[in-house]
Amino acid sequence: MMLRKLTARLRGDAGMNTAEYAVGTLAAVAFAGILLKVLTSGRVQAALASVIDRALS
Repeated sequence: MMLRKLTARLRGDAGMNTAEYAVGTLAAVAFAGILLKVLTSGRVQAALASVIDRALS
């Protein structure tokens, strides 16, 4: 009986609340910042240029 109520309550949660949106947004921004830093590094740019050169040759 208690398990049914708990299951029904958990299934009824259709979305995120404001705090979850804030944490999700911060995580996405942090990931984007790290990705930008990695992709703009010299070694990664050289590797990407090499891959593109080989693909177009």
